[in-house]
Amino acid sequence: MPIERLHFWGISAVWLFYVLAGIAIAVFLAGVYLRVAVWMAGRGRGVTPRACAGRQARRVVAVERVMAGRGPVGQARVGWWSAGRSAVGRAAATLRRSMTRAGRLGLDALLGRRILRGDVVGGLMHLFIMWGFLGLFVGTVLSTVDHWFVHFLTGRTYQVFSLCLEIVGLMLIVGLLIALVRRYLLRVPRLENKAEDLWILLLLAAAVVTGFVVEGTRLAVNMPDWESYSFAGVVFSHLLSSDAWAQTIYPYLWWFHALICLGLVAYFPFSKLFHSLGAPVNIFAAPRPVSILPVDEGGSGNAASEDGACGVAVLGDRAALGGPQFTLRDLLELSICTRCGRCDEVCPSASATEPFSPQSFIAQANAYTRALHNPLSRVRWFREGLFRSLSTVPEISPEQIWYCTTCRACLEVCPVYIGAHEPIKEVRRAEIEDGSRVSPAVMNALEMLYRFDNPWEPSKKKRKEWARTLTVPDLTEGVTAGLCYWVGCTTSYDTRAQSLARAFVRILTQAGVEFGTLGQKEVCCGDIARRLGEEGLFEEQVSKTLDLFATYGIVDLVTSSPHCFNVMKNEYPPHPGAPFRVRHYAQVLDELLVQGALRPHVSLDLTVTFHDPCYLGRYNHIYEAPRRVIRSLPGVKLVEMAHSGADSLCCGGGGGRMWQELEGEMKLSEVRIREAAASGAEVVVTACPYCLIMLEDAVKTANLDFYLKVIDLNELVAQTLGIGEDET
Repeated sequence: MPIERLHFWGISAVWLFYVLAGIAIAVFLAGVYLRVAVWMAGRGRGVTPRACAGRQARRVVAVERVMAGRGPVGQARVGWWSAGRSAVGRAAATLRRSMTRAGRLGLDALLGRRILRGDVVGGLMHLFIMWGFLGLFVGTVLSTVDHWFVHFLTGRTYQVFSLCLEIVGLMLIVGLLIALVRRYLLRVPRLENKAEDLWILLLLAAAVVTGFVVEGTRLAVNMPDWESYSFAGVVFSHLLSSDAWAQTIYPYLWWFHALICLGLVAYFPFSKLFHSLGAPVNIFAAPRPVSILPVDEGGSGNAASEDGACGVAVLGDRAALGGPQFTLRDLLELSICTRCGRCDEVCPSASATEPFSPQSFIAQANAYTRALHNPLSRVRWFREGLFRSLSTVPEISPEQIWYCTTCRACLEVCPVYIGAHEPIKEVRRAEIEDGSRVSPAVMNALEMLYRFDNPWEPSKKKRKEWARTLTVPDLTEGVTAGLCYWVGCTTSYDTRAQSLARAFVRILTQAGVEFGTLGQKEVCCGDIARRLGEEGLFEEQVSKTLDLFATYGIVDLVTSSPHCFNVMKNEYPPHPGAPFRVRHYAQVLDELLVQGALRPHVSLDLTVTFHDPCYLGRYNHIYEAPRRVIRSLPGVKLVEMAHSGADSLCCGGGGGRMWQELEGEMKLSEVRIREAAASGAEVVVTACPYCLIMLEDAVKTANLDFYLKVIDLNELVAQTLGIGEDET
C-alpha cells in the first residue's frame, strides 16, 4: 500500500460535504463582511479637507513667517536639495517603520510577547491554542491542495505531515484544558465567564477530539505499518475491541466531526474568535497616529495621517449625526477585545473601586457600534423583521467616561494594543457637544479656558505672578534667547506648582542658559480641552499657540508640564521645516548635568522615590532621564516603588480630572502615596505639576505628612545646588 494521504476513506455522498462546506464558507464570508463593514463606517472620519484647509491657512502663513526669518530667534531656508533630502528621509523612515511593525507583529501576534508578560501560564495557554488551531487549519488547507491540485502528501513528506498534525492537535487539547481549569476551577478573578466562553472552548475541543477519534477508528480497520507517525490515532485505535464495529461507526463519526468543523467555520466571525483575524491588523498598525491638523509641504492643509484620515476624529457635520462617531481604528479595536481583563487589573480608576471599567466600556462601545453600523439594518425587510430587536441602539454609559485618567495603562498591558482612552475621548466629545449631561465643573473649566486662556483663574494678568521677585527674561519685550521656557497654566496659577517654575528659572540662570518666557502673552496649549473632548476649543488654542511661536520666532521650547510637552510634541501639527522642537525640563536637566553646566555640591542625605508621570512615561517613554538626574545628586538614594516605569500608578490628575469632583471609595492619589510610603522613601519626587498637587494633597488626607514629603525634581536639584527656595 503506497504511503499517501487517504481522502474520504469509506465515505459516500462526498458531494453533500462540499455543499455543506460551501454553505459554511459563505456564512463565514458574510460574517467577515458584516464585521469589516462596521469598521468601514469609520473610514475617513476626521476633519474634512475643507475644514482642514480653512483652519490651517493662517498656520501656514505663520510657519512661513518663521521660515522667512521674521522672528528674533533663528531662521530656516528650504531649497530643492533639502526637499530631495526630505523625500529620501521619509522613504527611509517608512522602511524603518514597516520593519518595526513587522517585528512587532512577529513578537506579539505569533510569539505572544505581551500575553506572556505577567502571566506565563495564560500566555502558554494562548500559544498552545493559537498554534494548535493554526496548525490544524494549515493541515486542512494542505490536504485540500493535495486532493484537488498537487498530490504531494506521499512518502516521507506525508509521514512528517501526519506527525506535525498529531503534535499541533495535542497542543490544542492541552491549551483548552488549561483554559477550562483557569476559568472554571481556579476562577482567575480578571476573567469573565460568559456562556460564549464555555461554548467556544467546548466547540474547539469537540473538533479536535472527534478528529482523533475518527483517525483512530480508521486505523482500527486499516492501519499499514507506516501509519505509526499518527501516534495519537494509533493509541485510540487500540481501544476499539472490534474492527467490524469500528468500520460500522466510522462514517457516522466522520460526518459528526465534519459537521462540527464546518459549524465552527460558520460561527467563527460571529464569535470572539474573530479577534484572531482582526488582532494582527491592529498589532501591525500600532501605535495609532495622534498628529492633528497636518500641514503638507504644498500648504494645502489636506495631508493624510498614517491611517488615511486628515487630522483628528472630528467631523464638521457630526452634530447632524448625533452621538459618538468612532474612527476606523476605534471600531477595529472595539471589535477585537476578548475580555481578558488585563486592562481592569491595571486601571487606576477600577483599582480604586470607582464606577469605571475599561473592559466594560469597550464592550458597551462595541455593542453600540455594531448595532448602529450593521449593514443589515439598511435592508428594509430585515430592519422591520429580524432587526427590530436592535432598533434601540445600546447606550454607552455617559457617567463612567469622566473617570478615565487617560493614563494609557490599559494600552500598556493589552496583548493586542487596545486603549480605552481613545474611544473615550470621542464619547466625551459627543457629550460636550450635547452638553446636557456634563458636570458644571467641567463646563466651568472649559468656559474659563475659552475666556481667559487658562482653566484656573478668571484673569490673564496673574500669569506672571509665579515669578515673584525673580528677574525672568520676557521674549515678548524684545529679549533675544535661544530657549523658550513654556511655564504652563497649572504652574503659573497654582500656588504649590509655582515653586517648581521658580526653581527651574534659578537652575537655568546658574547654568548660564539664555532663556526667556512669553510672559503674560503665554496661552493654554489646549491639552485640557483635548482630554475633555472639546476639540473646537483645542484647535483654537493650537492656533493661538502657533501664532505666538511664529510671532516671536520660537524654535526651541522646554515645558514645565508633561501634558504640555506631550500635546506639543505629538498632537500639534507637523510643519515644513520643523520650526520648533519641544522638551520636558527633566530632559534639559539631564543634558545640563551631562554637559557639566550644573555641579550639585550640597549633600542632602535623603532616600527618595520617583513617581513617573503618565504623560512623561507611558506617552513618551521618558523614564531614565529623571532617574539619571536623581542618581547624580550627592547624598540622594533612589528606591523604586512596587509599581514604577511603564508599570507606574497614575496620581489621578490626568484626563481632566483636576477640574472634577468624582466619587469613589478611595482616592487614586492616596493609593499611590501609600505605595510610596511602603518603599521606605522619605521624599516622593515627581516631574509634573498635576502629580505634585495630587500627591501633596494625598499625603495630608492619608495622614502621612509627618513621614513623607512630596517635591518636584526641580526643587530637589535646586537644593543640591544651594539655590533652593530657602536659600534665596
